[in-house]
Amino acid sequence: MGTLLGALALMLVIEGLMPFISPATWRQVFSRVLQMSDGQIRFIGLSSIAAGVVLMLLFWN
Repeated sequence: MGTLLGALALMLVIEGLMPFISPATWRQVFSRVLQMSDGQIRFIGLSSIAAGVVLMLLFWN
């Protein structure tokens, strides 16, 4: 459980870096995301999940 909470904490730190460092760029990124189709957003989400699973398999063994 500690590893899971540590991973969640690290994810929150990484997610918070962009809006903290460059809020204007963060807004531009989200305005572009709003213009994407649902299929494009789903593909990005699926790609992120796949990359995360591959990284977990590589580093947890």
